[in-house]
Amino acid sequence: MSWWVHDLFQAGRVTELISWIFWVIFSITLHELAHGWAAIWQGDDTPRRLGRMTANPLVHMGPTSLIVFAIIGIAWGMMPVDPSRFRNGRRGRVYVSGAGPAMNVALALACLVLLVIWMAVGPQGNEFYRNLTIFLWTGGWLNVLLACLNMLPIPPLDGSSVLSGLSFKAWRFYQQPNVQQYGFIALVVILITPIGDAMFGICASIPFAGVEMVNALLGSPSLCDVVYG
Repeated sequence: MSWWVHDLFQAGRVTELISWIFWVIFSITLHELAHGWAAIWQGDDTPRRLGRMTANPLVHMGPTSLIVFAIIGIAWGMMPVDPSRFRNGRRGRVYVSGAGPAMNVALALACLVLLVIWMAVGPQGNEFYRNLTIFLWTGGWLNVLLACLNMLPIPPLDGSSVLSGLSFKAWRFYQQPNVQQYGFIALVVILITPIGDAMFGICASIPFAGVEMVNALLGSPSLCDVVYG
């Protein structure tokens, strides 16, 4: 197995490499902070008490996650909260769990809107134009992927916590130890099999089609030509 950093560097895809590293770390950090902000709003001071309300990615991702990221390009984060302190009970679980994916949606929209504007008014035809296009595009589709992936109803992903907050039966189901174990196995299977590749493709193709449609209406260059041409 070749190293993903080496592969991208050798292929001359340095901008994609830098963009991926930045957006994975930045997006996961903000995702976890969003959970923390929502938990504090719900009356749980656990994130603040444990010193987790910081922009330091090492705090949110931890050494193991960062090492795995360096090796295979995939990472994760964690924000400790205490649902028993939420002022809105089970509904508070929905708010807190959904805040992370909502942050990813907000980041995706910001990147894609800025991308469309940049492609319409930026100085076309130079290397900076292409590099910033790649940077914004990576931030856009990656955050779409993170939002969709985290909303899968598989523990320990946020989707399972959201579903637990909406249904007491679902909450009881997810409390079973076997379900937690099988959920982790299912997540690994998704990430290392063609299922994960299909999810990557879908999460990239939908915003790609949207950007291309807007670019065509504005008379801007094609995203495909700029990024992959």
